[in-house]
Amino acid sequence: MKLPAFYPLLDTILLERRGLGVEQAAEAVLEGGARILQIRHKGLFRRETLAAADRVAELCHRAGALMMMNDRADVALMVGSGLHVGQDDLPAKAVRKLLGEGRTIGLSTHNEGQMRAAAEEPVDYVALGPIYGTATKADPDPVVGLEGLARLQPLSRRAVVAIGGIRRENARAVIEAGADAVAVIADLLPEELTKYTLRARTEEWVQLLRA
Repeated sequence: MKLPAFYPLLDTILLERRGLGVEQAAEAVLEGGARILQIRHKGLFRRETLAAADRVAELCHRAGALMMMNDRADVALMVGSGLHVGQDDLPAKAVRKLLGEGRTIGLSTHNEGQMRAAAEEPVDYVALGPIYGTATKADPDPVVGLEGLARLQPLSRRAVVAIGGIRRENARAVIEAGADAVAVIADLLPEELTKYTLRARTEEWVQLLRA
């Protein structure tokens, strides 16, 4: 599949620290031109959390954008979204059996062995990283780097999403090293964040990767 080059991840913990709800954030990035987004919620899934995810799915549907859920196959099934899984989550084959052929599934990889194994999995794209050092994961895997990205990208028959420490100043180098898309978290959500600044930052990212 062909993915939009800009892949924003809406981390609910970071958003809460910034004082912005996930629905407001989704509206902002969609208005800013994003055509894919992922909700990453590492906390307890309460009733209101599920309701918010359902409303974000509807916003994405109206905008013609693809919504991805991180980790939670049950939530993805309920809200009608795609699903992104990591190496320690449900196996991709089980996820495909649960969600069916029409849903987008992504898989995180961090090294050559995982990239080679991913080639045999029923997924639509693979994420590779961290490309640079990242502060958004408590226990990150070893840094892949641009050289590692350039070396490992040809192992995938599917789109490759680079992730980890990607900012506006290094994003073009990541694309040039072979990534089809870049997943962005921290550089999308600065300390001083409002719905309007998030929309403006999204517009900046979309324009940067379109150039």
